[in-house]
Amino acid sequence: MITSTRLRQGDCGFDNCTVCIITYFAPCYTAGKVAEKVGDSCLLHCFLTLVPVVGLVCRTLVRGKVRQQKNITGSTIVDCCMHLFCAPCALCQEAQETGALGTAMAQDMVRE
Repeated sequence: MITSTRLRQGDCGFDNCTVCIITYFAPCYTAGKVAEKVGDSCLLHCFLTLVPVVGLVCRTLVRGKVRQQKNITGSTIVDCCMHLFCAPCALCQEAQETGALGTAMAQDMVRE
């Protein structure tokens, strides 16, 4: 039997107020720290997040790496849509899954 994993935070990822506040006021910082956790450049992704189309592509690719690293099911199209329509939610999810902001409340994955 194949088991799949999913994000514990659900679709919005607002379980940790600290992560939400940091992401709301400095989304480029959160994007950079998440990128760093998956092996990419923090500074590069921080700046690229500020460029509209390029930022969307970079955040989508990083989200894919988070999914791969944490064995989370999903697709590139869903990742892109999450960042296109609800980027703060997506960044909060990624930051909490990876523990990117150094919070002790980073959530573990659940198996269905």
